[in-house]
Amino acid sequence: MSPFRERISNEAELREHYRQPSETTARKRIDHLDEHCRAFVDHATFVLVGTASPDGTADVSPKGGPPGFVVVLDDHRLAIPDLAGNNLLDSLTNLLHDDRVGLLFVIPGLEETLRANGKACLTRDPDVLEACAVKGRRPTAAIGVDVSEAFIHCTKAFRRGAMWRPDDWPDRATLPTPGCMLRDHIQLEGVSGATLDELLEQGYEATLWEPGG
Repeated sequence: MSPFRERISNEAELREHYRQPSETTARKRIDHLDEHCRAFVDHATFVLVGTASPDGTADVSPKGGPPGFVVVLDDHRLAIPDLAGNNLLDSLTNLLHDDRVGLLFVIPGLEETLRANGKACLTRDPDVLEACAVKGRRPTAAIGVDVSEAFIHCTKAFRRGAMWRPDDWPDRATLPTPGCMLRDHIQLEGVSGATLDELLEQGYEATLWEPGG
C-alpha cells in the first residue's frame, strides 16, 4: 500500500499535467561530450553520481575535488577518481551489478549544470589512474564512464534554491551540528555533539585527499 494518494501511474496520465518540451530542449541532448561539455567537466569541482542496487534501491553519491578532478579521456569517456570516503562503497558495489549511471556536474557560482548518462565500470587501468591523480596522488580505482547522453541543464532549480546567493540562505542557528546528528543517528551515549564535531573535523583534515581504500 502506497503512503500517498492520487498517484500518477503511467506516462500518458503524466503528460496530461505537463506541457511538451520545447524543440530547443528536445534537441539539446547529444550522444557525446562536445567541446562545451568538456569545458564544463574541466571546470567542475563537484559531481553527483546516481546508481542503483541489485534490488532497485537508488543511490546518489557526491564526489568533489579541484577543477578537472574528473578527467575527460575522449568524446565519450570520463574517469572519476575514487577518493577517501566512508568505505560503505554503496555506489561502487552497485556498479558491479548494474552499470547504468547518471551524473550531475556542478561549477561553483554557475547555475547551469551538466547532466551525463551512460554505462560505468570500476577500473584500475594505470593510464587512467595516472590521468586522474589528485594533488599528486593516484586513486586506488576510478569510475570509468562511457557517456551515451549529455546536455546542459537549465538554471531553474539552482536559482529557486538560491544556491549561490548567501543573503538568501537559511539561518542555521536552530539546525543541529553534524556531530549532534551523527550521535543521535547511531544512538551514541556519553559523547557530546561538540566532541563528535571536533573528531569529524580531525578526520576530514587527515584523510581529505587520500585515495579511497
